Amino acid sequence: MISVSLQLLLAIFYANLGEWLMHKFILHRLGKQPGSIWAYHWYEHHAICAKHQMLDPGYRHLDLSTWNAQTKELAVLAAIVMVHLPLFWYWPVFVMGLYGSLTLYYILHRKAHLDPQWAKQHLPWHYQHHTQPGSGNWCVTWPGFDYLLGSRNK
Repeated sequence: MISVSLQLLLAIFYANLGEWLMHKFILHRLGKQPGSIWAYHWYEHHAICAKHQMLDPGYRHLDLSTWNAQTKELAVLAAIVMVHLPLFWYWPVFVMGLYGSLTLYYILHRKAHLDPQWAKQHLPWHYQHHTQPGSGNWCVTWPGFDYLLGSRNK
């Protein structure tokens, strides 16, 4: 059995790598294809943020009856939770660390798009991702894998 500390550390790194991979390859590469299931990220979320200088008003009120960028984001997060659930019996701390990371991601991402000035100060990499096209900066919660993989651009 992997130690509790190692499980938690692995979960944090795994979550950050997942953010990087998902954002760069799925949400941007596949998301730029108009017919893609992932197109909401580019054609809804990024388009709205570009129009409103990072602000995404869709985060103000969560309406689960509306199929928009915010509810799609939550559906993806829920799918990630479900896919990792079987690991709970083997690596419970890893799974709980991952779930905590997903929760933190959602809270920070939502706050960043409701308060761009806060994002500029506390999540400058994500602020730059939205305000400097082509900047990379694929991570949201912290720029760990952006630094490791050379995509952290200031």
